[in-house]
Amino acid sequence: MTTNEQNQKSLHDAIATLKQVSMNFAAPKTIRKSITDLTNDLASENDPISVRAANAISILDEITQDPNLPSHIRVTLWQAVSILERIRE
Repeated sequence: MTTNEQNQKSLHDAIATLKQVSMNFAAPKTIRKSITDLTNDLASENDPISVRAANAISILDEITQDPNLPSHIRVTLWQAVSILERIRE
């Protein structure tokens, strides 16, 4: 499997994980909206995949600092970060 194929698979896996969070009503509405926007940004092909992943990791880091975020949602977001960190240029 080439690096590009691995990156595409990681991106797909991260988007799937984030979509689960965006549909989970245990997450606050503002968080679900932010995750939906983030998912759309990741799916967009305006920037290179590594740039999209880095931006998403930064945003997810901010979101996970929210004290109102349920712990099980936070863990799921950390899983998405872990997946995105596999993306290489």
